[in-house]
Amino acid sequence: MHNNNYYGLVNDLQAHFPKSTILVDEPMKKHTTFKIGGPADVYIEPTTSETVNLINLLRNQQIPFMVIGNGSNLLVSDEGIEGVVVSLGKKAGNITIEGDTIIAEAGALLSTVANRAANAGLTGLEFASGIPGSIGGAVYMNAGAYGGEIKDVLVSVDILTPDYKFIELSPEELDLSYRHSNLMENGGIVLGAKIKLNKGNPEEIKEKINSIRAQRQEKQPLNFPSAGSTFKRPEGYFAGKLIDDAGLRGYTVGNAQVSEKHCGFVVNKGDATAEEVLQLMKDVDAKVYESFGVHLTPEVRIVGRNI
Repeated sequence: MHNNNYYGLVNDLQAHFPKSTILVDEPMKKHTTFKIGGPADVYIEPTTSETVNLINLLRNQQIPFMVIGNGSNLLVSDEGIEGVVVSLGKKAGNITIEGDTIIAEAGALLSTVANRAANAGLTGLEFASGIPGSIGGAVYMNAGAYGGEIKDVLVSVDILTPDYKFIELSPEELDLSYRHSNLMENGGIVLGAKIKLNKGNPEEIKEKINSIRAQRQEKQPLNFPSAGSTFKRPEGYFAGKLIDDAGLRGYTVGNAQVSEKHCGFVVNKGDATAEEVLQLMKDVDAKVYESFGVHLTPEVRIVGRNI
């Protein structure tokens, strides 16, 4: 642990939040789909009911903290994360269906919500069935795939604001656009979301989900750890095609590689470091700019010490 003051904090947290999982010096590679990242000083998985009080305690004690979801769009530095990582995962993942509306806590996985919708004969969320993230992360970055985006089905979102207010916001108020919400600039933590879908035929819905999953399997390098699409789509282009056309398919730095299957993905071929991934991303951007005059912006969120 970089800071011994956190030992006292751990005792505090264990006393106040008995339902939470609390770990010290926890390697973040265990909690990201990239399987990369040094230790978090303290790692905690709270229930939704404990989250608000937990955040309040951390703010009052001026302890640095970061909230994550499923870790599917994260690159964590090799030096790890200062302070506390609050992971809204399984313990904050309840899903309720009322008619054509789904109420999901932030930690609910998109794939699970899409399956529950399908079983209930609700259509409109099939696009999300293969996205590896959680509801909270999906709202934060307006996740999308196969022609759909979270903003298309969202009714409202429960947010804890940076000044500790509990508010409900509409998609319009979140200013959702391509891989963006104003939570990125304004701060705020997603605690849950309400999604409205349409009645459909359960068999047809499941067929569509299976078709999307088969396409992902065929086109994406799911056999290696990654953080999904590494770069945002530049206007008028596709990042993967630019990278491929620049001759970078299979380009490698250490154990980080531009996927040979889909150039839009950087994959971890085995114990890659964040430093290797960052160097590779820098090299790719430079080569694409040199070839086509287009800069690539990371879609993956890069966090941690010395970033």
